[in-house]
Amino acid sequence: MPSAATAEALTAAHVTKRFGGLVAVESMSFTLAEKEVLGLIGPNGSGKTTMMNLISGAFKPSAGEISLYGDRITGIGASNVARKGVARTFQLVRTLPGMTALENVAAGGVFGHARRWGKELDDHAHALLQRVGLPNAAGASVSALTYIDQKRVELARALASDPKILLLDEWLAGLNPTELRIGIALIEQLRTEGCTIIIVEHVMHAIRSLCDRCIVMNSGAKIAEGTPAEVLADHGVIRAYLGDADA
Repeated sequence: MPSAATAEALTAAHVTKRFGGLVAVESMSFTLAEKEVLGLIGPNGSGKTTMMNLISGAFKPSAGEISLYGDRITGIGASNVARKGVARTFQLVRTLPGMTALENVAAGGVFGHARRWGKELDDHAHALLQRVGLPNAAGASVSALTYIDQKRVELARALASDPKILLLDEWLAGLNPTELRIGIALIEQLRTEGCTIIIVEHVMHAIRSLCDRCIVMNSGAKIAEGTPAEVLADHGVIRAYLGDADA
């Protein structure tokens, strides 16, 4: 757990996103400490991925401010947010299917925060494939890889720019039990290395084992915040997941 003196890596202040008459995120405020792993959880449709899209610059907030180490990143666009130091994975794995695994990872090094070129980029991409457990996949077409290996490539690509903050949007979704153990171990390794991470996840075992703190969303709003044990025992959280009859 980060100490009280740890720098604030990300600040969201009263962030709201409207799509016409629909309020997808309503006045969300929270901070993320450097080297903290923060879980963003809640039932389907609660606004979690919209919040990730707002942080990463894919969406512009209707109101509110988002800052990265005190630098305002609200509404500057996804490419500029990536260059500032925010990298992400997606609910449905997104790779560049006509390229090799190595080329996919290298793309993150070219277009993200810490830009590399030439041999330095090639060596860095090889090292990241090794880091995520794919030392022999460099020349393989990414479309020929298994689902878990495509997810590993996507993670390596996100790491290729040495991001200040890593956003993992249901990165563990769709994995079988063996793959899930591999995926949790990979994130645990990043946590041990001091990465600053926000995780959107429905796998509660992963939330309990990986996260320092959790924010629970429901209907676009924050309904609870605390340690995983605290929020998962909260009556309002149980009601949001299970309904009044089971709460």
